[in-house]
Amino acid sequence: MKTFSTAILLFLVFLGFSQQGDGGSPISSKFAFDPEIPKVTFAQPDLEALAAEDEARDFKGIAPWRFGYVNTTDLNLNNAGAWFDLPNGGKLWMLEVTCENALTVNLTLQNSHIPEGNQFFVYHPNREFVLGKFVERHLVDGALGLELIHGSRAVVEYYVAPENTNNIGRIEIASVTHGYRTAEEFNRGLGDSGSCNMNVNCPDGQPYVNQRNAAVMLVSGSNGFCSGSLINNTANDGKPYVLTANHCGSSGFANWIFRFNWQATGCNNPGSSPTFQSLSGSVSRASRQPSDMRLVEITGGLVGGTVPASYNAFFPGWDNSGNVPPSTFCIHHPSGDIKKIAFDDDPASAVQAMGSNEPNSSWQVSWDRNTTTEPGSSGSPLFDNVGRIIGQLWGGGASCSNLASPDYYGRVSSSWNPNGSTNAQQLEHWLDPNNSGVSFINGYPEEDPVALDAGISQGSNWELTGIICGSSVTPTLNITNFGTETVTAVNITYAYNPGANQTYNWSGSLTTGQSTTITLPLQTLTDGDYGFSATISTVNGQTDENDNNNSTSSTFSIIDNGYQVQMDLQLDCYGDEITWRLLDQNQTQTLASGGPYNNSFNNPPLVTENWCLAEACYVLEINDSYGDGLVGGGFCQTVGSLQITESSAVLNEITAAQANFGNQRKLPFCLGEATNNIDVFGEENFQVSLFPNPTSGDLNADFNVLGQKSIEIYSAQGVLIHQATTAQTHWNFDTSALAQGMYFIQIQFAGKTQTLKFVKK
Repeated sequence: MKTFSTAILLFLVFLGFSQQGDGGSPISSKFAFDPEIPKVTFAQPDLEALAAEDEARDFKGIAPWRFGYVNTTDLNLNNAGAWFDLPNGGKLWMLEVTCENALTVNLTLQNSHIPEGNQFFVYHPNREFVLGKFVERHLVDGALGLELIHGSRAVVEYYVAPENTNNIGRIEIASVTHGYRTAEEFNRGLGDSGSCNMNVNCPDGQPYVNQRNAAVMLVSGSNGFCSGSLINNTANDGKPYVLTANHCGSSGFANWIFRFNWQATGCNNPGSSPTFQSLSGSVSRASRQPSDMRLVEITGGLVGGTVPASYNAFFPGWDNSGNVPPSTFCIHHPSGDIKKIAFDDDPASAVQAMGSNEPNSSWQVSWDRNTTTEPGSSGSPLFDNVGRIIGQLWGGGASCSNLASPDYYGRVSSSWNPNGSTNAQQLEHWLDPNNSGVSFINGYPEEDPVALDAGISQGSNWELTGIICGSSVTPTLNITNFGTETVTAVNITYAYNPGANQTYNWSGSLTTGQSTTITLPLQTLTDGDYGFSATISTVNGQTDENDNNNSTSSTFSIIDNGYQVQMDLQLDCYGDEITWRLLDQNQTQTLASGGPYNNSFNNPPLVTENWCLAEACYVLEINDSYGDGLVGGGFCQTVGSLQITESSAVLNEITAAQANFGNQRKLPFCLGEATNNIDVFGEENFQVSLFPNPTSGDLNADFNVLGQKSIEIYSAQGVLIHQATTAQTHWNFDTSALAQGMYFIQIQFAGKTQTLKFVKK
């Protein structure tokens, strides 16, 4: 339980040492004078309006996690602050910036120039938190993004050396960000991510020190938090590329801030902020929306063209093969907190998600060991089991309160060299400048390779997952040579559990980095649940020197003579309102579920789900938290729909005309001989709902049962006006020919009769 007050927490969060710039003390501290510093004050923004906006955008896959309100300004050496003459013949320009009631303040510069010998600092008024010194090499095209300073005030100080009094340079403050949620008030800041988040230096994270030293926190747009990672290239030259998510920002790269090494030294959250280092300034090298990829290159504050050695930076390798690793992990900064780690101890799966129009553009992972991600984790690297980057976080529903919800990572393989892509739309041009064509590389500085190292993973068309319709399976496996010695023979032991071990012997020639796909012999299985496992026993007749990548496994179910059922759900613009569940006939077991989804006002996606189902009856339950079904409304011009089909036959549906179903609609359907079971819910629970009522046009009736129903409409005087029959769960009637007044509708089903009244307006 967190017990710090907001003020105390702010002090603890930011009092720790930070290095941004070359270090040192402000010049004013070296001279005995106490000047009256001019102040510029910015009013508090509308926090209630900001909170409402944040509630709508605070989920992964849309934008960085916003912590502040940006005040756009133009404060420079001529229109703000004051100049002071120094005893050494130099000059000092000073300005105090105040954001009323802010939790933090940070600034960005543009159109600036710092001649050699001059120095620039920004600091808290008590000088216990100092940023600088900054010189010309810290600027990127005249721009500089500055780290967050706790509290509501920041002092800006620009020193002009005596030899430069006729060459003062330029300082222009382009924005001042009012930080309105960094501490406990808005459940963010040091120690304020979900309690289940695991600090990166807990025992589980100890094997991944290199990957830890690669992960960074990003500040983009001067007011948003994301995560990212350094990444190696085939030149092994330490070029400071950072992989993150495309949705973390599309402009202002010169002001991006990269925070290194902000992490607890042990497993527990510290009482005050750990030290960290920052670099500012970058250029975008590549981006791609269908896999949510953004590659930037840090350009400010470098030493020898790379990250300063004192940062102890590591550049992880990558794997662009698309092979399915047996397990994965990510390192991230959830909700702007210190560095955390999350683990998925099962194989990832390639899926189409997050509204992407590209098949298999994402990895789907479900976190284990009680770990998770949160907003602010976006852009964090997904590492395979040997520590190579295979993706970056796009979005998902995972949180400490929803540990079972999956996350989705844009795949490196999808971003590598897509058909028709330019250099600015792919990773290959930047990460393989040698045109080596390899499918993976190790990290830099070079990790120690081993001579004999073959890895096994699931093939790209892996079929042993979920429910399989039919009794025959032929799984594929990928074998990759990760060692320095050519692999000529691999012995694999595999089993369908329950079942006996089997062996498969491969022979051929794989040089370092090469892969091959093998197809195991066809296996016939009976109905039931199975586990599959495959392990490399020997390589070239010897023991593999690295057993971390020697095994893969999965679970699946077999339904012989099953039915392939498809659900097509066309969302309206408000996908975050929609969830669904596939239930058994008794509605006691959830067989599949989905949602909520991302909002999309431009092109709401069509969600397609495929299930293999046994002969039986089922219920699809769809829910809308707002209460207007699949009707968008407001700025949304899209009306949704839902259809359940089997072999092109429509089993049940919600048409666009039926989209306004309120909070919930249940769609029963049956397969095979089970269609004779027309009463899915039980006759005693036969229910009818009419809408809209009163009506001036169509009258709609929803039934919770399949099967033939007879319908009769009577006037208030008992005169029969209309008769109809339907076996579906929805029926509608055009009332335009009826006179205004009250009517009765009588529905008969399986010996049961319900009579309801409606009003024609």
